[in-house]
Amino acid sequence: MDDAFPIRDYDHLTLGDLRHRIRSLSAEELRQVLDHERRHGDRTPVTELLTTRLAEVEGGAEPAAGDQRSAPPADRGRRAPEVSPAHSPDPTTPLRHGVADQTPSRGRS
Repeated sequence: MDDAFPIRDYDHLTLGDLRHRIRSLSAEELRQVLDHERRHGDRTPVTELLTTRLAEVEGGAEPAAGDQRSAPPADRGRRAPEVSPAHSPDPTTPLRHGVADQTPSRGRS
C-alpha cells in the first residue's frame, strides 16, 4: 500500500481500530478505503462500517481532526506466550474416577 492511502497499516487493523481511525476521513478518503476493501478483502463487517460512516459524512457529519497517515502502526508483533518444559504439568496418567483399585500409581515407580 502506498503513502497516499488514507489509513496506515490498514490491512493489519482490527475492526475496532478501524472504527476509530475512519472518524477523521473525508468522504473521498472513505470511498478510496471502501473501494480498496471491496477489491481485496471484501469483509462484510468492514464494508458495512465504511458504508455507514460514508453515509454519515455525506449527510453532514464532520470528520474528526487529525491525519491517519501519522497514526501509530498497527500492533503486528503480538507476542506468543512464553511456554517451556518448566511450565508443563507432570507427566502422569489421569485418574479413573469411580473405579476402586484401578487408579494408576501416580508418581510411583
